Amino acid sequence: MKTPRFFLRFSLLLIPIIFFAAACTPEAAPTPFRPPTQLPPTEPLPTTTPIPAILPPTLVPTETLIPTPEPCTHGLSFVDDLTVPDGTSFFPGASIDKQWLVENSGTCHWDATYRLKLVRGSPLGAADDQPLFPARAGTQATIRIVFTAPAEAGAYESAWQAVDPDGNVFGDLIFMQIVINE
Repeated sequence: MKTPRFFLRFSLLLIPIIFFAAACTPEAAPTPFRPPTQLPPTEPLPTTTPIPAILPPTLVPTETLIPTPEPCTHGLSFVDDLTVPDGTSFFPGASIDKQWLVENSGTCHWDATYRLKLVRGSPLGAADDQPLFPARAGTQATIRIVFTAPAEAGAYESAWQAVDPDGNVFGDLIFMQIVINE
């Protein structure tokens, strides 16, 4: 019967350790006392609550008004030359990346059906008809055309104007004036 004595002695050794460990643990923070607050008086609930009947909606014939779409207006306002200020000199055959900042000053949104058309001067190696960058009414857009400087020395101008889907030109002219060196 050595086994029970071993457990008894072992237990006697553990008891002080357990009490010592329990004494060393921090005490839990006391819960502050909060007195109960007075609740406002409540009205008694009705014993029966009427449930409204759910009826299907009644369709009443009305006159259907189809809104007449208001025609929008076309507008393009020049804001700034972003590249190639007027009078810039180039060597013959140079590539010219011209960019204009414009505003869609009309009420129509520009989509893929809007174009730019050469209206005066030389196309300077660009197609006479260019796509107009899509832009919502009231927003700004950058228009970009890459030109090629002519082989002959002299002053050149290329002027462009916006064209609506019906082929009508509108808005400010945008143009480039350059000088070709010998």
